[in-house]
Amino acid sequence: MSADNKNTTPTAASQPSNFLRTIIESDLGKGTYQRAGMPSVITRFPPEPNGYLHIGHAKSICLNFGLAEDYKGRCHLRFDDTNPTKEDQEFVDTIKDSVQWLGFSWEQGGVPYLHFASDYFDTLYEMACGLIEAGHAYVDSQSPEEMAKNRGTFNQPGVESPYRNRPPAESLDLFQRMKAGEFPDGAHVLRAKIDMASPNMNMRDPVIYRIRHASHHRTGDKWNIYPMYDYTHPISDALEKITHSICTLEFQDHRPFYDWILERLTEKTTLPDGREVGGFLEKPLPHQYEFARLNLTYTITSKRKLLQLVEEKRVNGWDDPRMPTIVGIRRRGYTPEAIRLFCERIGVAKADGWIDISTLEGSLRDDLDPKAPRAAAVLHPLKLIIDNYPEGQVETCTAPVHPHYPERGERQFNFSREIWIEQDDFMVEPVKGYRRLYPGNRVRLRCAYIVECTGFDRDAAGNVIAVHANYLPDSRSGTETSQNYKVRGTIHWVSTSDAVPAEVRLYDRLFAEAMPDANGRDFRDALNPDSLQVVDAYLEPGLAKAAPGDIFQFERQGYFVADLVDSQPGKPVFNRAVTLRDSWVKDQKKK
Repeated sequence: MSADNKNTTPTAASQPSNFLRTIIESDLGKGTYQRAGMPSVITRFPPEPNGYLHIGHAKSICLNFGLAEDYKGRCHLRFDDTNPTKEDQEFVDTIKDSVQWLGFSWEQGGVPYLHFASDYFDTLYEMACGLIEAGHAYVDSQSPEEMAKNRGTFNQPGVESPYRNRPPAESLDLFQRMKAGEFPDGAHVLRAKIDMASPNMNMRDPVIYRIRHASHHRTGDKWNIYPMYDYTHPISDALEKITHSICTLEFQDHRPFYDWILERLTEKTTLPDGREVGGFLEKPLPHQYEFARLNLTYTITSKRKLLQLVEEKRVNGWDDPRMPTIVGIRRRGYTPEAIRLFCERIGVAKADGWIDISTLEGSLRDDLDPKAPRAAAVLHPLKLIIDNYPEGQVETCTAPVHPHYPERGERQFNFSREIWIEQDDFMVEPVKGYRRLYPGNRVRLRCAYIVECTGFDRDAAGNVIAVHANYLPDSRSGTETSQNYKVRGTIHWVSTSDAVPAEVRLYDRLFAEAMPDANGRDFRDALNPDSLQVVDAYLEPGLAKAAPGDIFQFERQGYFVADLVDSQPGKPVFNRAVTLRDSWVKDQKKK
């Protein structure tokens, strides 16, 4: 093995095992892809730039780039831009940004391995001509309806096209004229000549080129024909010397054609006139491996259905924090580290299954707990008036920025006669086990004093609008005399003297049912009506300076991020990323 390939196997403790690692390590041991000056592991992430990436793509990004990193290889970012009517530079840009946000790079040694399928259009066309001349492809002039009818079914073989045995010279002439733009869309297609009786529908003379008079976002109006994905993908892999072509299970039935096209393009064929065609590719050829796609409960990842939600304005765009798009979960407050941790935890399987969304939420909690500074926030404010506290007096209170890391310092905020508390922290008639404020009960105000509830005020409609209490002057937190009192409840608060008003968006799961589109039903019927609640909250003063993207743990509430779009210093807007604990099932039972 060459020096480039030494020490390429990660330790067992560093990464969870999966079947792809076993395959890669076997290839490394055998030297399957040992080539001078090249790494022995080259993967690729090949999205189509026709929309926004979602959490399922994040799994593929982490897998392809992660394996390349672990085995000292490289991963290419390649855009499958073979359908000009659906693709746009906007999507190219957001995909690149998403890959980089997740912490990966397609550069190695200062060289950007950034590719587009359109980079290979000339080569793909030349190879198609070679396939025609070698008798492996033909131009079919059936109508789309005739082709569909003659393709057969899973239980019935297909019918060969009357144009299947066209002389190669005639097919080549038609194909060249298709390229020149002589025919309208749908007049002809180029098909691979394989087996119309194959039990695998993908091997029944699949279409590899179609006429499409459309402008391409990179090549403009140069082309009137465009290659199909199943033709383009394996060739792009081979041209880029990809070793392990990793994709999801829906492509398993496409693998025989992947192998067929690469073998045909590797072969050399001597024509009757003595010319030799073929030999376009060299061995070792890439191999395709399939893994289970991500099926996440309470989530939809179909691009079509996500587009429907956006177009029907059931969400506020592709970056709505309830959306499973990467731009959405990023705005929600998810971190790259949390996504990578999630992908590591769920592993790589060969069979489809369902992952509970609590695994994703738990990964975010585990990532943010040691990182996020703490802060007090009252989301549903109720005024507490401490009647025996001197009017106009203000004291400075302190609390740790993070309770487990004292070196990160302390934060300061005021205590005054009037403060805001949570509505849920007071009950006129307490239920059994309730430990917070109610008439006659004492609680500790976090980092401040113990107070005893003395009464409350109602408005004309009977709603509680203020609570009254007296404080115990010798009960301040941190003093020796505070130990003289024992209370069962502690609540958080912010002072009316320096509290920062803020809009807080309480995001929850977009769907109320685990499998929104189960059994073919309309997924929109499963939308959660409580997936977003907007409240006018009060925050401790330090949060006034929060910059977009800053994440905090609101004590007793959850993890919140300053919105990337709407938040600004002095006028913060916060999104709830995740609650402090998983209480979804319990909360649903209460409704």
